[in-house]
Amino acid sequence: MLRFGTAGLRGPLQDGPDGMNVDTVSRASAGIAAWLRDRCLGGGLVIVGRDARHGSDEFATAAAEVFAAAGFSVLALPHPVPTPVVAYAVRELKAVAGVQITASHNPATDNGYKVYLDGGSQLVPPADAEIERCIDAVHGRIPRTDPDPTAPDPALLALPEDTPPDAMGEEIVRRYLNRVTRLPGLIGGTTAARKDIRIVLTAMHGVGGELAVAALRGAGFDEVLVVTEQFAPDPDFPTVAFPNPEEPGAADLLLELGERLEADLAIALDPDADRCALGVRGPHGWRMLRGDETGVLLGDFVLRTADPDALVATTIVSSRLLSEIAAARGARYAETLTGFKWLARAGEGLVYAYEEAIGHCVDPSAVRDKDGISAAVVAADLVAQLKADGRTLLDVLDDYAVEFGVHAGDQVSLRLADTSAAADVVARLRETPPREIAGEAVTCTDMSQLRGRMRTDALVFEAPSFRVVVRPSGTEPKLKCYLEAFEPVAGPDALEAAKALAAQRLTELRKYFEQL
Repeated sequence: MLRFGTAGLRGPLQDGPDGMNVDTVSRASAGIAAWLRDRCLGGGLVIVGRDARHGSDEFATAAAEVFAAAGFSVLALPHPVPTPVVAYAVRELKAVAGVQITASHNPATDNGYKVYLDGGSQLVPPADAEIERCIDAVHGRIPRTDPDPTAPDPALLALPEDTPPDAMGEEIVRRYLNRVTRLPGLIGGTTAARKDIRIVLTAMHGVGGELAVAALRGAGFDEVLVVTEQFAPDPDFPTVAFPNPEEPGAADLLLELGERLEADLAIALDPDADRCALGVRGPHGWRMLRGDETGVLLGDFVLRTADPDALVATTIVSSRLLSEIAAARGARYAETLTGFKWLARAGEGLVYAYEEAIGHCVDPSAVRDKDGISAAVVAADLVAQLKADGRTLLDVLDDYAVEFGVHAGDQVSLRLADTSAAADVVARLRETPPREIAGEAVTCTDMSQLRGRMRTDALVFEAPSFRVVVRPSGTEPKLKCYLEAFEPVAGPDALEAAKALAAQRLTELRKYFEQL
């Protein structure tokens, strides 16, 4: 059977327990329903949403019918929505669970099933293993029935009692949109500056385009232009090999539009709009920022108006730079395993969290997961304020390099035959770890030997001038190597030389890990 990975169940659209199909979705829903009933949560509200992938409509209907037959109130959102809307709805409506049918940025042949509990946070151990046992115990025909059109209680949404179910779903989307458009004011933005920037945006054939444009314009950014070839939802993702803004070439149409229209900011969402990548114009043309670059920019921006002793967080595979910025700003810093299921639980006072895979949580009090739309609005506000001062995002990144040293990152992602092949490579490295990499002596930390929540199947190689984390992907048949090179900077005049040294070190690290 499919098992819960970093972000729920994901697999190819095919028959059988190892594929995404109606039977898999129905069994998963029945297992979750049993697990909720065992914890005296039976009859509570369950939110069911979906993206626009192949099978998503059918799978969402099946999930809603199974929960309804199990006695739960079900709010099935009436049309495809971004994943963050479901996370928001679970928290806003105090639902006992939420399900989003999505495979995020996976290929068109895949789909998935993401679960939210605990006020809108993703599923974590031991609940995932407990639910899997409940799923395994499901036998025979699974009852299904249409959700009761009078449930959930309309009072939850402050609507008249005769409001049709579709309007309930529209109301929660409206509330989410209202929250996102207010974020710049909550963080301390200036309205006047927002009218002076031009934004280009791609939805990557996903479901976030209309809501993202509405959020940006509602926040005061009047000039938002879109990549029309990628704006409407299309489950075949015809213009990209992989619908992930991080993949080489995926954002080419966006960057071309930014160049042609002389934009100030380019924004790329992934298909379910929980991730956000930024593109900027540099001295050598347009380029996409790495997730770590966007992460430290947004983290520092949020900290400007955060309460003293606020908490920011990132993961073991992300840049070390956020920890240094947090210390310099008097904030607390936490580090978790990969995945927002851990980041959302980083600790009290969390105001911002990110992972290097272009996931950003800028409003954890409302959405306890990564949210590409709210991140896009906050990023646009930062760009507007910088432009009013005659500066850019790249200028700020240079400031960080001078203050904290160059932190240059990259990733080697090796696509393998299956997930077991990636685990085999890690096992081989664990048995005979290298003593030297790129001409430097290294120490190796085996995170599978750690205790508590930080225990995971990963290896960390460290030297004075670099750090590398190697782990198998939790959602795809890939081996991922996260590289970061460090180089001190003696002053502004020494910055370019330091960047060149760090880039050379990354090249050497890439060569080494591409041969694993």
